[in-house]
Amino acid sequence: MRIEPVVDEWLGPGERDGEIIPLTPGENALHPEARSSRYYGEWWYFDARLDDGHVVVGFIQASELMSRKPGIELHVYKPDGEKLSVVKKFPHEQLRASTEKCDVWVGDNHCYAEFPESGNLPVHHLHIAGDGMEADLTFRSEVPGWKPGKGRTRYGNRGYFAWVVPAPRASVEGSVRFGGTTLRAKGIGYHDHNVVTADMRRILSFWYWGRLYTEEHTLLYAYVKTNRRFGGKASKPLMLARGGEVILSSGEMRLREGPPVFNQVANRTYPAFLEMEIPDRVFLRLEVKRIIDANDFLSELNPVIMNPAVKWLVNRFMRPGWFRFESDFLLRVDHEGRSVEETGTTLHEMVALR
Repeated sequence: MRIEPVVDEWLGPGERDGEIIPLTPGENALHPEARSSRYYGEWWYFDARLDDGHVVVGFIQASELMSRKPGIELHVYKPDGEKLSVVKKFPHEQLRASTEKCDVWVGDNHCYAEFPESGNLPVHHLHIAGDGMEADLTFRSEVPGWKPGKGRTRYGNRGYFAWVVPAPRASVEGSVRFGGTTLRAKGIGYHDHNVVTADMRRILSFWYWGRLYTEEHTLLYAYVKTNRRFGGKASKPLMLARGGEVILSSGEMRLREGPPVFNQVANRTYPAFLEMEIPDRVFLRLEVKRIIDANDFLSELNPVIMNPAVKWLVNRFMRPGWFRFESDFLLRVDHEGRSVEETGTTLHEMVALR
């Protein structure tokens, strides 16, 4: 079997960025050249962890990966674990988006960026509403936008996956409404933008993704593992910022997974902990405290598979599923002769396609 190449476009030297190149407004705009791909997907993702314990997650999608239609998602996780959601698809003519900056409408839902005077970081606004739920949130960046290398991973001639993070860390204010309740939202948030032109279901095996915030540091990471056709290669971008400055952008991360734990809802295992390390720079341990949300993708996509005999047969070959975890973390950073160790809790995700 011919192994197809996987290329992470790091700026170098090696699999890292010796220079951090700022994002341009156009990198967070609609990518019209990608729309010719039959596997095209593009979305703007926002989330906020509020001071009162609520977590709010919102998507505005130019093309949702399964339906290929514009759409929205709004999810609210209450402190007691209850999840409230609205997910909607829209006709293509209800998508309006700039190709110069973040300014995207899907129906009456809108996300857009403002750029204050020179030297100040961008401000992003999000409005999503539907089925009695609504979020109006403002994200004021505290860390400059970032991308790993040129912001793309190419999978042979199959296409690419692009990831840029216009707001790695932002203060969040606004309102969230659900079930007759209106929250005055205040907390810490994140915004990224993704473009896909490849059939990721035929390329990837699984991925981990997350970030954490401390008083001093902001850390983002992804660990994206391909299947055998692509040699099982992993893309491993990690960003570390101290205060308002990005001090590390690297794909040299080493990952260690804890023992597998089976979850009935997702019908698959997840690692009890993750450890990520770039020697002499950063070490992170995430120990799963509880599962916030989980899905069994097979049952979700095809109810016929719920038949025990069919499910048993299919599960011999694959157990695709998704988790959102809350974990305790230990972060150790070594920078410019100073070593800092910090602890806390954070949210992170796992998606498995096999």
